[in-house]
Amino acid sequence: MSDVEKVVAPYRDRAIAQKLVEKIKEEAKTLDGEIRIMHVCGTHEDTITRHGIRSLLPENVKVVSGPGCPVCITPVEDIVAMQLIMRKAREEGEEIILTTFGGDMYKIPTPMGSFADLKSEGFDVRIVYGIFDTYRIAKENPDKTVVHFSPGFETTTAPAAGMLNAVAQEGGLRTSRFTRFTGSPPQGIEVLIKQKSRIDALIDAGHVSTIIGVKGWEFLSEKYGIPQVVAGFEPNDVLMAILLLIRMYKEGGDARVVNEYKRAVKYEGNVVAQQLINKYFKVVDAKWRALGVFPGTGLEVRDEWREFEIRNFYKVEVPKNLPDLEKGCLCGAVLRGLAMPTDCPHFGKTCTPRHPVGPCMVSYEGTCQIFYKYGVLF
Repeated sequence: MSDVEKVVAPYRDRAIAQKLVEKIKEEAKTLDGEIRIMHVCGTHEDTITRHGIRSLLPENVKVVSGPGCPVCITPVEDIVAMQLIMRKAREEGEEIILTTFGGDMYKIPTPMGSFADLKSEGFDVRIVYGIFDTYRIAKENPDKTVVHFSPGFETTTAPAAGMLNAVAQEGGLRTSRFTRFTGSPPQGIEVLIKQKSRIDALIDAGHVSTIIGVKGWEFLSEKYGIPQVVAGFEPNDVLMAILLLIRMYKEGGDARVVNEYKRAVKYEGNVVAQQLINKYFKVVDAKWRALGVFPGTGLEVRDEWREFEIRNFYKVEVPKNLPDLEKGCLCGAVLRGLAMPTDCPHFGKTCTPRHPVGPCMVSYEGTCQIFYKYGVLF
């Protein structure tokens, strides 16, 4: 057994899982009504669905997915704007190399097509699996502008800031023009709370928490009395989080953030990463696809680093009133925790990973694709 396997073994142990489920059922017997627990991470949804965790829970314990898929919430307008920039650059005699993440952003549908469609027309669109792949491509093509289109929460923002820092220090690279949309889950959840979405408790995203720390979530408990658990991604991590949340919820006044994922998450988070993000990005209001404009949830390149933003070099007009979703698609409701993928009339019929109707079926972190992949193991 490898060192990694030894570390994660207790979090996958079947006997421990059975004991946790028994404890959850015991605690749930004395719940006053039902508890709705929302998670905000596609990897948590993968763990929950793949291991059939919902099928193990009592009827009065509901686990729903929230807006934890950054690709799913990337606004149509941003994708279309990047396509128009590519076309305008070509008209002006410049060929931009566009990089984006494979399997996700590359295939997200819009009323004006996807980046995959753009590539089929002969534009230079390349799939990368990390931000420094873009940096490498730029160094190999010093005479071209390389743009990375990257959705993501803090987990991908931190590496992007690190790369911008490397470009700024090195100088001369034309890789340095970026367009991106970035949201922050805690602030996004606050918007949902203000919109009267029912959230009794939260399983906080482990990946994001490695950057923002436990402290990044605390204001939600302090302002709204919501118990939270920062959880890891193994099945017993999730079961332990559910047990802890039920106990805190029953105690009423015990609204706080418990760090179950101590093996990876610190209270203060990654301070160096936070400093780099703050150095290169400023907080702005941002649209989340199918959810509306969420105040203070986006990041844009700061004015002093404007040469890193492609939209400062090419001005394009995005058509107004572009629909976020095709008729009947319930991706917006799924992202709010108000519907399951199986409630959608398109799911598994007109909408599949091969022929997706909505973004939640495209992304690996999308709840619809996860449900489809595992055959909806409740």
